[in-house]
Amino acid sequence: MSDAYINNSVPQNNLHPERNNDNTQLDTLALRNVAINRIRNGLRLGQQQMADWTSGKLAVSAVPGAGKSTGMAAAAAIAIARQYEQSASSLRNTRRQLIVVTFTRSAAANIKIKIRNYLRDQLSLPQTGFVVNTLHGLALNIASRHPELSNLQLNDVTLVTPNQSHRLIRNAVEQWIAYNPGRYMRLLEGVQFDGEETERLRRQSVLRTEVLPELATTVIHEAKSSGISIENLQNMSKYIDDEYRILNVAAGLYEQYENLMKARDFIDYDDMILAALRVLDDPHARRIEQGQVFAVFEDEAQDSSPLQTQLLEILATDPSPTTPLRGQGEQIGGEVINLIRVGDPNQAINSTFTPADPIYFREFCEECDGTNRLATMDRAGRSSRIIIEAANFTLNWVNSFYGAKANSTSSTQHSCTDATCRVSTTHHFPTPFRPQMIRTVDPDDPQTDANPPHVGRGLEICTPRDIHHTVDLLSKRIVELFTPDPSKTRAAILVRENRQGKWLAEALAQVCKDNNITLYDAGERDRHSHVPAEILALLQFCDRPHSPDFLKAALDVLVKRQLVPTQDLNTLAAQPEDFLYPSPLAPVQPEPVQKAARLCRSLLQAKLALPLYQLISFIALALNYDQAELATADKLSERVTQQIASTNSMGSMLGVLSEIVSSERFEAVETEDIEARYTRAGQLTIITMHKAKGLDWDYVFLPFLHDNLIPGKFWVPPQAQFLGNFTLSEVARAQIRAALHGEEDIPSVSEAWEQSKYLKTAEEYRLLYVAMTRAKRLLWMSAAKKAPFTWSKPENLQDQNPCPAFNALRRQFPQCIVDLAVATS
Repeated sequence: MSDAYINNSVPQNNLHPERNNDNTQLDTLALRNVAINRIRNGLRLGQQQMADWTSGKLAVSAVPGAGKSTGMAAAAAIAIARQYEQSASSLRNTRRQLIVVTFTRSAAANIKIKIRNYLRDQLSLPQTGFVVNTLHGLALNIASRHPELSNLQLNDVTLVTPNQSHRLIRNAVEQWIAYNPGRYMRLLEGVQFDGEETERLRRQSVLRTEVLPELATTVIHEAKSSGISIENLQNMSKYIDDEYRILNVAAGLYEQYENLMKARDFIDYDDMILAALRVLDDPHARRIEQGQVFAVFEDEAQDSSPLQTQLLEILATDPSPTTPLRGQGEQIGGEVINLIRVGDPNQAINSTFTPADPIYFREFCEECDGTNRLATMDRAGRSSRIIIEAANFTLNWVNSFYGAKANSTSSTQHSCTDATCRVSTTHHFPTPFRPQMIRTVDPDDPQTDANPPHVGRGLEICTPRDIHHTVDLLSKRIVELFTPDPSKTRAAILVRENRQGKWLAEALAQVCKDNNITLYDAGERDRHSHVPAEILALLQFCDRPHSPDFLKAALDVLVKRQLVPTQDLNTLAAQPEDFLYPSPLAPVQPEPVQKAARLCRSLLQAKLALPLYQLISFIALALNYDQAELATADKLSERVTQQIASTNSMGSMLGVLSEIVSSERFEAVETEDIEARYTRAGQLTIITMHKAKGLDWDYVFLPFLHDNLIPGKFWVPPQAQFLGNFTLSEVARAQIRAALHGEEDIPSVSEAWEQSKYLKTAEEYRLLYVAMTRAKRLLWMSAAKKAPFTWSKPENLQDQNPCPAFNALRRQFPQCIVDLAVATS
């Protein structure tokens, strides 16, 4: 074969492989840039600003329905693609990754899918180069990689989520009382006390079981998540003229809680963040962690706490051998912090019962705005125009009406950091909302069915006679909406309290059944503790099978799980021996009774045959749990086995399970898309306004909009009013936040209580705004003239005033008021 033949048969560039590789690389880069531009051009303006990010800080303030998760996923994929290019051209060939942080596990799963789709389908890249975590998951990963620095040995500790009835909190209270009898007696005296024995005993009970546990729970979470030590709290209390010395009491409770946690090798979620920060305090470990990260993207940034923000900023800092140690809130000159924070201050709805505080994201937005690094996503395609107009009006009305009450004063204040207190001046209350209007999208927007046409009037405002009339109106409207095509209809009723949802579910059950509408009560179905509670009931029966109460509880679980037919359980439980082991002379048991008895005997046999650590898994299988419930049972089994390792007895197991069921929020393992469960077609979902955040439906109903709930008010329980017209926990929360903000005096008790009331009002209106912006085509709102004062007694109706914003909407949109005579005809 001649050389000429070879030269003619082989492309010339293949004769120079290095040149061929260069050309191929250039072609690949060109194609990838085309794909990047295609993704970018398919985004809205605010989303494009995210996609254009290359380094530094960027704040993104997004309105409801603006597509922030889509924009973040696209921006993440583009940033990963650019990082691939840099790694390919870098001589060091180091591969770093993007960290995406979200608020919930379900949100993490959703955004992970979106990023992977962009990488695979549009950029033809491996689905790697990024991780998606919740904040606590991220912190736990860092802490577990450096156990010698975090002081967190995962094999030796147990994660707990104690509420105020948890044994840890109760024991902390009792120990504080024992060590501080003088402080306790001052609380017992309250505003006035005549020494009467019955009243003294009553006050003791209220302090031990309600006031002090609530104070401990609030302050411990608030302080730990903000990096405030026990010493800080004690120091802060010196600057407040407070006869109860509330922050000093709180510091003592905090100290006892921490001692108990350490003694039992327990950790809580805040400990994860603190452990990760201990790792990042070490210069070598910090450089290692930062060297693996090229940027951090945070979603739902309005719900971050100070320590969480500090953690993300440290990770997002471009590593340098000369990088000094960051202090909390300290800005280090010359560093580049590659951080995108996306959120909506107007959807901050957790700040009055968690340490989340929207002020920090507002400040971040202001900081970025000063350097032209603020992106605004104000175009939203979710809702019809009339719904957007109603939401914008509500925002402006609330700011105008309540913002005027946020009076501005000027004085000197002491603000505490890690070791000292500093002086600054006060500042006025922020308005409830950031003045950011929702705008409809452009006609050529890529979203299909953007700003869809409204159904009916789009906004329908009703004033029923009472809550029963409300149900009648709801039933009629729901049937009208579902009748044309139930399989494509999505609707939800959003309530302020779970008790309202439970009452509505019972009232609407028959109507939905008659019209083949699936009714999903999220409050009833999404019980985080149903697996522990069911397993506890069966184990209590196994431990004491001759107890009528435990036998009935176990049978009740079996009936609910549809493992045995419905029957008179009281008759079966009355004589446990006769039911479980009938004598030969006893009458033959009916088949349903025999089935129940066989199943119960199999549980008793398992207790004898199996080791303790296998019992929970066996019961889970016996109850025919689905995949998610089995995973939750396995998680529960691991937790219980770890806690009873030293005793390993049935009594210890039952004690741990009882504690979990009664005083913890044991989170289930989810194996399906939670959001899809709430928004299925053909389904009417009853869900709280808080849980509805991030979701949307074609038709949204907001009943029971009364001013005793929205905006509501802080209510001092009558049994605790001997301390004064305030609650210790909310006063302490306001005082801690005032010190953290560095804008106001550490307020007195009365000032702190007033601040708490204002912040509660602001948050309730933001919650209403969130609820209104869940609707796509129809927003139905009502406030019955008669409603219960408390939904624990829905039968006790009385005149109730509507929410002030409801009245304002009636005045602004008179064409949307429903004529009840026509609606009920």
